[in-house]
Amino acid sequence: MATPASTRTPVIIDTDPGVDDVLALLLALASPELEVLAIIISFGNTDRSSSHLNVLKTYQALARHVAQFPEDASRFPGLTPQRKTILALGVDRPLEGEIHSAQYFHGRDGLGDITTRHPDLDYNDANTADHPQLDIVATPGVKVALELIKSEPARTISYLALGPLTNLATLLRLDRDAVCSRLGRVVCMGGALDVPGNTTAVAEFNFFADPFAVKELLVPSDPGHAFPLERFVLLPLDITTPHELSFPHYKAAVDPAFESTASPSRPEGKAPLVHFTSSFLERTREIMVGFGKDAMELHDIAAVWCAIANPPVKDEDEGALPALSAGWKAAQRKLGELTRGMLVVDRRDDQGAYAPGSNRAEVQAELERHHFPHAGAYESTAVPAPVEVESPPAVTNQDATTQKGGVPCITQTPGSEALVQLLLERVWGVRA
Repeated sequence: MATPASTRTPVIIDTDPGVDDVLALLLALASPELEVLAIIISFGNTDRSSSHLNVLKTYQALARHVAQFPEDASRFPGLTPQRKTILALGVDRPLEGEIHSAQYFHGRDGLGDITTRHPDLDYNDANTADHPQLDIVATPGVKVALELIKSEPARTISYLALGPLTNLATLLRLDRDAVCSRLGRVVCMGGALDVPGNTTAVAEFNFFADPFAVKELLVPSDPGHAFPLERFVLLPLDITTPHELSFPHYKAAVDPAFESTASPSRPEGKAPLVHFTSSFLERTREIMVGFGKDAMELHDIAAVWCAIANPPVKDEDEGALPALSAGWKAAQRKLGELTRGMLVVDRRDDQGAYAPGSNRAEVQAELERHHFPHAGAYESTAVPAPVEVESPPAVTNQDATTQKGGVPCITQTPGSEALVQLLLERVWGVRA
C-alpha cells in the first residue's frame, strides 16, 4: 500500500557517494516513508565531482531497470516524486585543515573504479538540464538546504548526514536561528565511541574528514546557541558495524554470478540494477576480505533506516532523549576534548582488541563475570598508576552511557537481520 504524501518524512540527504552511500540512497528512493527533497554532495569518500557523478549513475541504473522491468517502478517511489529531487554541490573541503578521502576503500571514482572496469555504467549525458527525476542546480547546496528548511513546515524535515559534517556546520553558520528553530531532526552516521576507528586507531572516517565541523556541532563553544541535541541522533561505528550484508548472502539472494573483479559482472541476463550494484560491490568484497570479513558493513544504510523508522517529533523535550520507535534505543553521551595526555593505543590489529561494534564496558563485565583467564591486564582490570591532579574529580552516580545531557547515540536497533531483509526486499525485490 502506498504511503500518503502527507505522512511521508521530507529528507535532505547530505552525502559523499561512496559505496555504502549509494546503497543508502537506493534504500531511501525505495522507501515510501521518505520524500527526498534534495541530495547535497560533499567531499569525503572521493572528490566532490566524482560523488556528484555517482548520484547520476545511480539514477541512470534505476531508469534502465524500470525501463526493462516496468512492474518494478512502484518499488521506487522516489523515482516519481511530486516534485523533482534537487541535486546540488555542497562543500569541497573541511572547515579547516587538509582534505582527506577514503579512495583506498571506495576507489578513485567512489564506486570501486567502475569507471574503468565497467564503462557501460558511466554517465555521459551532457544535457543534465532536462533530467527526468532530478533538478540539477548551480545554487550552492547549503543555500538549497536552507531554502527548504525555511519553506517546509517547521520541524518536519530530517537531515541525513552520511558524510563529513561540513555542509551542516556551514548551514548553521549561514542562518543558525532558522536551522535551530525549524529543522526537525538530524540523523548522522559518524564517530566511534567504545570501538576502534576505521580510519585511524580511534577515528571514524566522516568525523576524521572534518573534526572542526564535529566540534562546532557537538561540542560548541556557546551551547546556548547550538543545534538542540534532543533533535540530533548519532549512529557511531559502535552500532553500525554489526549491521552487515554478507557477500555469500548477496550472491545467493541477489546475483548468483557475483564474485569479484577477477570475474567481473556482465550485463547480459541480469537486471540493470543488479549489474550496477554487483559491479561496484565486487571490488568492495575484495577489500573487505582483505580485512578478514566477507561482508559489507551497512553504515550509511543503517542511518537511512533510522530516519525511516524515526521521523521528527515536533515538540521534543529540551535536553531529553529523542523519541524513538519500538526496537530503537539511544543513550546520551557527553563528548569533548578530553584527550590531553591520553596514550592512544591502536587496538585494530591487537589480539586483545574488542570486536568491532562491541561495547568495551559490556565485554569487560562479561569477561569478569565468567572469570575469564587472560594474559596481561585488560583496560577495566588494570591498576592505574598514582597521579597528581590539579583538582578533585567530579563525583557522579551516573554511568557514562546514561548521563543526562550530551549527544543522543543509538545503542539498539531491531537488528542486523531486519535491516538486511528490508534492504533486500526494497532495493532488489528479494522476499524472504
